[in-house]
Amino acid sequence: MEPAQYAVINNEASQQLEVWIAGEAATLTYRYYKKDIAFMHTTVPAAMEGKGVATALAKEAFRLAASLKKPVMVYCPFVAGFVERHPEYRSQLDPQYYGKR
Repeated sequence: MEPAQYAVINNEASQQLEVWIAGEAATLTYRYYKKDIAFMHTTVPAAMEGKGVATALAKEAFRLAASLKKPVMVYCPFVAGFVERHPEYRSQLDPQYYGKR
């Protein structure tokens, strides 16, 4: 079964990625720190839980980091778990903070 596709918006003014459904937003906040991009926190309203919204946000966050050519620092527990489940994204983590993987 193909995962659901969501339109992820990069709200650069608020430094967050957003998915809007029925007037509610799921968000993944990011911040720029030195040469990196840091993924801070993911919030998903109860009505959106279990539908792949947070995964869509995480994938878009890593696409954003790649497009900006910025190494990633992860502070968000959801994104940390996502990286554990999807080792193909580990190469984007900043080796200065995470060591060689």
